[in-house]
Amino acid sequence: MITVNKNIEPYVNELPSNYADRLGVHYIESVSKDHKKVMGQYFTPLSIAHLMASLSSTKSNKVSILDPGCGSAILSCSLIEHIVKQNSNINLIELVVYEIDLDLTLITHQVLNYLNKWLKQLGINFEYKLLISDFIIDNANSLSDSFFKNETYDIIISNPPYFKLNNLDKRIPLAKMLISGQPNIYSIFLGIASKLLNKNGELIFITPRSFASGNYFNAFRKFFFRSVRLDHIHLFHSRKEAFKRDSVLQETIIVKASKLENQTGYGVNISSSNGSTDISNGIHKTFSINQLIDFNSKEKILHLPINSSEVEILSLVSAWQNKLIDFNIQISTGKVVAFRATEYIQDNFENGNTLLSPLFWINNVDKMSLQWPLPLANKGQYIRNEPASLSLLVPNLNYIFLRRFSTKDDKSRLIAAPYFCNYYSSSHIGVENKVNYLYKINGHLNRKEVVGLCALLNSELFDTYFKMINGNINVSATELREMKFPPLDTILNIGNLVILSNDYSMNNVNNIINSIFKLENILTKLA
Repeated sequence: MITVNKNIEPYVNELPSNYADRLGVHYIESVSKDHKKVMGQYFTPLSIAHLMASLSSTKSNKVSILDPGCGSAILSCSLIEHIVKQNSNINLIELVVYEIDLDLTLITHQVLNYLNKWLKQLGINFEYKLLISDFIIDNANSLSDSFFKNETYDIIISNPPYFKLNNLDKRIPLAKMLISGQPNIYSIFLGIASKLLNKNGELIFITPRSFASGNYFNAFRKFFFRSVRLDHIHLFHSRKEAFKRDSVLQETIIVKASKLENQTGYGVNISSSNGSTDISNGIHKTFSINQLIDFNSKEKILHLPINSSEVEILSLVSAWQNKLIDFNIQISTGKVVAFRATEYIQDNFENGNTLLSPLFWINNVDKMSLQWPLPLANKGQYIRNEPASLSLLVPNLNYIFLRRFSTKDDKSRLIAAPYFCNYYSSSHIGVENKVNYLYKINGHLNRKEVVGLCALLNSELFDTYFKMINGNINVSATELREMKFPPLDTILNIGNLVILSNDYSMNNVNNIINSIFKLENILTKLA
């Protein structure tokens, strides 16, 4: 157990949120990184807490608030300060907070006691409960269709824990309607909170933006967008800045939603800043919810444009009618899982009776080109082609290889390379599991299709669009299956122009695509 410094007293006339922030910093410095990682703790910077609080517009004289993962209670304090400042009629505030870290609750008690004194000086009644228990276990019954509970809230504000739950976690069966893969605990917090709102209640969360797309959050998106309507989203351009003092490298967003009848056509305000220090200078733009989510789609991906240029690109792509499957093209993940196939993988080519095929790893895939073979440690460039390994291989046909992951600092999310069957004389080839490959179903991609699709995937156009729907370094096959593509004639024209130019550089590729879609001025604004 950490030792809370009892000498950290409030300053004269100090705001409760500032006091919570100071005690939070003390706590951060008192525990190990491993402890914070296990607990999923990332403490909200004061400027972000104030921004989140400012999104509330409640005007009632009595307000009930829930903070389901309160930490040092900085969000509760910031919200209550905002309410007091904006609402002169407020006379009663009821607060319920959850925290399971016993060490941290010592700090939470200090902050809430000071908040109570601060409100009494203003003549405002304050009632609070600090619950040292698991929020999900206590409230999972709210996910039931038959849920009826008197204890719902006007405002729920939270910076929930972020970590993936293992399959044996006892919370998973309780939230199965939110889960379509390996769940991250923050999405369960969001889902339950959406059911604990009063009519017209407000939900204000800061979370990773990974829920916006991807198959693992498919069930969650269907549930969440059916439960609340989005009002405001704030994006951070930098992965590093929002939680800089906790050394967190995570794409996060702030979501404000309301417990209103979910209807199409309403407006959503999207703002953005680089990090926590330039929030007041952020960009603001309003979008129709129908621009951001296709409610008729299976995936219900949330698109997050941040400026007029991205809106133009979103409008362009949204108007396209085709998906890959419409061209009889499918995308799959490489079959070779390296640690399970070590007996078949070889570093070097050997003459003899053993038949070897090339093995393509993520490192071999560059924009518009394959770099193979490469002398890479623990990444043999060949794989045995024999009956025992045949199930791991794919026929030697024309493909497009696409990295499944980008590096955290890579400027581009989509990195694709063309592969032609005459690249290597072999009946089959190997594709490692961190590489996706596009192929023609029961057929053969022609050269123009390969080059045209590869050029599109690598282009500024597609990279800009993909970043609107993807908030992490993963490039999932599910997202690509749902992406829209221009007509096949256009794809073939792009491929033909690149081939005839004999210039596969990204500068040439972007010039061709920008010219076809008249994007020169738009993408210049984004640069």
